[in-house]
Amino acid sequence: MLCRAGEIRRCAVSLSQSICKIAASRQKHTLPDLTYDYGALEPHINAEIMQLHHSKHHATYVNNLNVTEEKYKEALAKGDVTAQVALQPALKFNGGGHINHTIFWTNLSPNGGGEPQGELMEAIKRDFGSFQKMKEKMAAVTVAVQGSGWGWLGYEKESGRLRIAACANQDPLQGTTGLIPLLGIDVWEHAYYLQYKNVRPDYVKAIWNVINWENVHERLQIAKK
Repeated sequence: MLCRAGEIRRCAVSLSQSICKIAASRQKHTLPDLTYDYGALEPHINAEIMQLHHSKHHATYVNNLNVTEEKYKEALAKGDVTAQVALQPALKFNGGGHINHTIFWTNLSPNGGGEPQGELMEAIKRDFGSFQKMKEKMAAVTVAVQGSGWGWLGYEKESGRLRIAACANQDPLQGTTGLIPLLGIDVWEHAYYLQYKNVRPDYVKAIWNVINWENVHERLQIAKK
């Protein structure tokens, strides 16, 4: 039996109010602390880059995401679908920037580098032939990103296999491709230009020296659950 128009409107208002209550009870997004000093990744990534990248760029994504979510909450309360649609790009950009960088900081470590161990290494060998071949493929895909974006090692839950992908701008890997992010390399110029200028391949080559393979392994374990 079809609902009458008035009932549909009441349902829509009720749903909007419920969403707004959830949004209102949510704490604002915050900039995550790093577990290492800004200079800890030198000489591979210098302190000035890390300080600007974390405290300025990532902080901007967090602040803009909070502002955009507040505007979205207001649009929901008013039932303003046009405003909701107009805010989608800002949600994607700033939300993606926050998601991507939160992963990125944990993917790096002053005690990183070397090779992964255990199940992660076995998965890499199975899906790419060898660790070196995986590095070469991911480096090539990452360096080839046009303009700004990210190179990713992700987990495809349906097949149980590792995949390499690139995302433009701050598009989040899972929301864009369905892959669960394990390892991301940021190739926005703010991630490397002060040290590597426009030589992106040198930056991508250097970053392997600070990759936190334990963190990548932990992410794989969680993704497989």
